[in-house]
Amino acid sequence: MIENKKTNNLMKNLMLAVIFAAFIVLLDTDVIGDDYVRRVLNLAAIYAIVSVSMNLVNGFTGLFSLGQAGFMAIGAYSVAIFTVPLEARKAIFYVVPQNPVLAAIHLPFPVALILGGLMAALVAVLIGLPVLRLKSDYLAIATLGFSEIIRIIFTNLKSITNGALGIKSIPKMPTMWVFFGVMILSVIFIVLLINSSYGRAFKAIREDEIAAEAMGINLFKHKVMSFAIGAFFAGIGGGLLASLLGTVDPKQFYFTMTYNFLLIIVLGGMGSISGTVIASFVVTVGLELLRFFDEPLQLFGYNVAIFRAGFRMVIFSGLLMILVLFFRNGLLGQKELSWKMVGNLFKKKPPTNKTKEGGAS
Repeated sequence: MIENKKTNNLMKNLMLAVIFAAFIVLLDTDVIGDDYVRRVLNLAAIYAIVSVSMNLVNGFTGLFSLGQAGFMAIGAYSVAIFTVPLEARKAIFYVVPQNPVLAAIHLPFPVALILGGLMAALVAVLIGLPVLRLKSDYLAIATLGFSEIIRIIFTNLKSITNGALGIKSIPKMPTMWVFFGVMILSVIFIVLLINSSYGRAFKAIREDEIAAEAMGINLFKHKVMSFAIGAFFAGIGGGLLASLLGTVDPKQFYFTMTYNFLLIIVLGGMGSISGTVIASFVVTVGLELLRFFDEPLQLFGYNVAIFRAGFRMVIFSGLLMILVLFFRNGLLGQKELSWKMVGNLFKKKPPTNKTKEGGAS
């Protein structure tokens, strides 16, 4: 009985994977959609990577960290510095006059992407050594401060990052498979990590640090590990963002960017990976669909005054408030999406026979 159930679930997962692959092929070959649709979906995939990494730290380990924008900046600049074609570097000025050795280094995109993630993880370890001894709001303020420090360093490190002008001519990835492939691999890795002994230690720390320490869990070691892994995937997301946009500058990584990811993990569910992925696509695609409200609208020859730039954010905020009222723990809470959960949504409940008080059944 159990083996048959596992076989059925495996077949359903394989069928879902085939449908998903076919969908990406159709999008990637211009059969459906256009460049705009693909760009939005690629951005949603990047947001899913960064949001899942943030959920690992905040939702599964219980650390209130707000430093994702800074780690994304490290990954983005790593990809930008090492993947710009050598012949284009003099035209954009950076590194050539003062760093001839660095200006001569060119790396393939996958190598630069992984390097960006590793550098973000290294910085996270250096930051985490003093910062992760803090808790709650103090930790959030400290990580937010370090995120801004990273951005300001990139703004003033003109000989390498070109300062506030940013870096252009970054090679763009022409296919959706890169973005969605990296997203799938990242999610699979974090799922396996959560289901391992390390993941159970993370969740034990989230529930009760004193009890976790009494069980022999090294709190500081696991906090630094979770923080560094989350930073690694944030750096990966930043590198993909630089490749998607083709340009990078410090203004892209203001601390407000972190709030977008915090919104996504709260909406999807703190402690739910599948909920975070779903929320990433819902938020990203939803904001694009609501652009309708930013355009001027005429009815019977009269301009509708409320339809103007920025009105979509009012609509979006109202929808979020309604959603939070009905789903206080997010879309999935701490649960993961499963075939059983999907089946329950479409399963008809049998009618119940209610008897009146004092009557016979």
